Amino acid sequence: MKGLKITILLLGLCGFFQGTSFAQGIRVKAVIDSTNVLIGDQFNLRLELEQPKDAQVAFPEVGDTLANGIEVMAQSPLDTFKLDESEQLKIIKNLTITSFDTGRNVVPSFKFKLVQDNMQQDLETLPAEFFVHGMEIDTTKGPTDIKHPYAAPVTLAEASPYILGAILILAIAFFIFYYIQRRRKNKPVFGKAAKPKEAPHVIALRELERIKDEKHWLEPAEVKMFYSDVSDTLRQYIQERYKINAMEYTTEETMQAFNKQKDLLADKSKVQLKDILSLSDLVKFAKYQPSPDDHNLTLMNAFFFVNDTKVEERKTEVKDEREGEEVDMK
Repeated sequence: MKGLKITILLLGLCGFFQGTSFAQGIRVKAVIDSTNVLIGDQFNLRLELEQPKDAQVAFPEVGDTLANGIEVMAQSPLDTFKLDESEQLKIIKNLTITSFDTGRNVVPSFKFKLVQDNMQQDLETLPAEFFVHGMEIDTTKGPTDIKHPYAAPVTLAEASPYILGAILILAIAFFIFYYIQRRRKNKPVFGKAAKPKEAPHVIALRELERIKDEKHWLEPAEVKMFYSDVSDTLRQYIQERYKINAMEYTTEETMQAFNKQKDLLADKSKVQLKDILSLSDLVKFAKYQPSPDDHNLTLMNAFFFVNDTKVEERKTEVKDEREGEEVDMK
């Protein structure tokens, strides 16, 4: 192998091999850019034509092969440019060739046709030769590739399935975690966020306003409905406000619940509540017919009871940071 490398180096130092032909100021040439190659390597063969501007010279037709074992991989279009001499042109065609036959290979002559005065003359390049060297084979390793496979860069199209798969797995993992957390909190998985619960006094006052607007007490047949609505509104309010099961208790049981916890209600509110519930019981269960003044007083006391016992949320007071600072008046 060492001797082979020395041979390649010495032959390479000899420069490019070229064949040239001259005729009447016309010169044709075939130039190989490498005279020592490895089997399967691709290298260039350049055809050159120098001619007067008015000369008629035809380039040779080049097929897929130049000779036995020498293949043409690609060929460029003709490239024409002026030489320093204004009347002289240079035309170039590049061929990419290869060979899989080891040893000495010879590129045959190329024929350029010169037409002048109804006469035709062939101008030939000199044959060009090059040497193809094989690869040293280690028979102990069995059949191997001439070149080892190389790692091609991964494209986005190739990576897309893996990226989408990773995103899908993360989405499934997140959904499972979210589902478990919602179930632990006994909340619906896809339910909307619950609205803030209204304060008991807001609901009660809104219901009393409805009862006042409907004015059931004006119709004798609806007086019972009026007292039922008022008493049910207060019992619902008490249940939410004081956690006393007033909707299930009788009037006496409700008042006893308040009496057990004397700090819950002021005496005035207790009297108002007892009057409302007792009168309502008489209307609903004893067919008692109260006077119109009793209707107004019952409704008015119901408003007083709720307003006197309601618990309002404290609003956060925002202190003006400029307080105490001097302010310029323009």
